Amino acid sequence: MPVLTTTEIMDLIPNRYPILYMDYVEEMVPDESIVAVKNVTINEQFFQGHFPGNPVMPGVLIIESLAQAASILILSSPQFKGKTAYMTGIDDAKFKKMVVPGDVLKLHVTFGKLRANMGSVIVEAKVDGKTATSAELMFVVAPDETNE
Repeated sequence: MPVLTTTEIMDLIPNRYPILYMDYVEEMVPDESIVAVKNVTINEQFFQGHFPGNPVMPGVLIIESLAQAASILILSSPQFKGKTAYMTGIDDAKFKKMVVPGDVLKLHVTFGKLRANMGSVIVEAKVDGKTATSAELMFVVAPDETNE
């Protein structure tokens, strides 16, 4: 049973089709960690050109999927509710396994450092329990626009 459905995810982050890269949130410990799931299918737009005859999910979209999962975790925190999170950097990105149609991509995110409205998250995308991609993502949360 999902902790958050796709509709509930869209209530938290602004991403929509064709750039919403997760189907549901499987686990979440507020202010600590999240596991979200992306079912990778041959119907994804990006498979038309990456790579014809040998479809592979682009690494940049795996990172984007992880950033979206991170945004859900960040924006579920009471101090950031209703705001927008932006990725500001990527450190130590490693791509260890190709992600192909039929894979279930599990997006693991854990809070790293946090200071005021910025911080980092440790991210890992796994397929069948094996690491496909890992990195540290830096983020900033935009100030509340209603108080300007």
